[in-house]
Amino acid sequence: MTGNRRRRSGRPLGEVVAAAVALGALADRAAAHSGSLGGSVASATVPTWLTILTGGIVVGGSFLFTTLLTDHDAMRGVNWWRLVVPTPARLRRAVVPHVRALSVGVLLLVVATGFVGPREGVRNFALLLVWVGWWAGYTATTYLVGNTWPALNPWRAPLAAVRWVRARGDDGGRVDRDADHGAGSRVGSGALPASWGRWPAVAGLLALVCLEVVSPVGENPRLLAGVVVAYTAVTVAGSLLVGAAWFERVDPVSQVFAAYGRVAPLQRDTDGSLAVRLPGTALTEDPLPDRPGEVAFVVALLWVTTYDGLVATPTWAAAVEPVVALGVPGLAVYAAVLLAGFGLFLGVYRLAARRVRASADTYVTARAIERWFAPALLPIAAGYHLAHFLGYFLGLAPALAAVVASPFAPPASPLALVLPGWFGSAKLLFVLGGHVLAIWVAHSLAFELFPGVLAAIRSQYPSVVVMVFYTMTSLWVITQPYAPPPYV
Repeated sequence: MTGNRRRRSGRPLGEVVAAAVALGALADRAAAHSGSLGGSVASATVPTWLTILTGGIVVGGSFLFTTLLTDHDAMRGVNWWRLVVPTPARLRRAVVPHVRALSVGVLLLVVATGFVGPREGVRNFALLLVWVGWWAGYTATTYLVGNTWPALNPWRAPLAAVRWVRARGDDGGRVDRDADHGAGSRVGSGALPASWGRWPAVAGLLALVCLEVVSPVGENPRLLAGVVVAYTAVTVAGSLLVGAAWFERVDPVSQVFAAYGRVAPLQRDTDGSLAVRLPGTALTEDPLPDRPGEVAFVVALLWVTTYDGLVATPTWAAAVEPVVALGVPGLAVYAAVLLAGFGLFLGVYRLAARRVRASADTYVTARAIERWFAPALLPIAAGYHLAHFLGYFLGLAPALAAVVASPFAPPASPLALVLPGWFGSAKLLFVLGGHVLAIWVAHSLAFELFPGVLAAIRSQYPSVVVMVFYTMTSLWVITQPYAPPPYV
């Protein structure tokens, strides 16, 4: 499949495949595990069995409906629509350094308040900003609005500063202050082995999620500050050693935001201008690069969202307790399930890619099909993240605002909102919305990859059952009451 792919793409199966596997009273505990990636605020207000069954029917029905849409030109008209937003390069160069400097100041404040601020979670600036403001709130903006992390990323500042100073000496000061490439490229000239691909980012993402689950980093500000310092040291050293490639292939945080950003309506075109598009349609363009670990990272992102919710359910607690009672270290149990689940997700996805190849009767390789369809998993991950964290963010937003106003002397009892009972049902809609969007992306992209109508439709059959199963699994996790896992 070569030729005009700038406006093409396709990833039906990706969503299906990965599919297979599948504060309340935060005033009492400083966002315990929910402070990291876990807590939801309300359970569904309808019977769990009905919720799960309805979700499976909705996703399956959506798939059947999309099979009736076979007008390729009409689908392209939807996927390629955009409204260009002028963004002068001079304005970007003037704004980005100031924004990044502000983010560096916030990072320093996080470390300071983590070490010397109040120990109570709902009063500590570091805990509230990292888990409520950044991981819950800001992350949602990367897929609801657009990925602004490259401009905000405080860990890019040292690399940009060193390159600017060296470039200034080389050309008398005529240099792009926001350039991470180009002038001054001698800085960070160390090379990452090509065979590594994006596997370092995969390992980093799994390690961060494991740390979040097995340690009290979500409620202990001193530990959180230590983790931030360690992460800063590794990231800054790595970026100075290998340059911007560190943020493109190693840094898991940058890669998470970049992946979510592809779902957002605000996108940057190849000429540098901003464009407003329909949500998810940017996924219908180029497939993933042909590098090791590209597909694995997308699958890992989907898996960790499920894993993080799974370990906060009573069912998980009941299953793990007897294993730990036998003398098996808790850390080993959590880590083993994390790795085994990821391996299962990835294995099922790859198996589905081979089944898609057989169903479509195509000469396109299974490896190419994997890369082509993997981005269709991203709307599912985004929908689950929104369902998992929006209520958490809204509930603690007043406390965050009060602590931001006085980081070192916060109010004794910051306010937390109690969300209405119907919000539990809204969370289910977020999950279903992500799956329905993924179906549209997958369907329209199948028509880009396979010639004719029948081959494109047949290619999606192997993933239908798996996708419905994953949807039902996701809804089951969302409807479970929150049970923070014990730290190990």
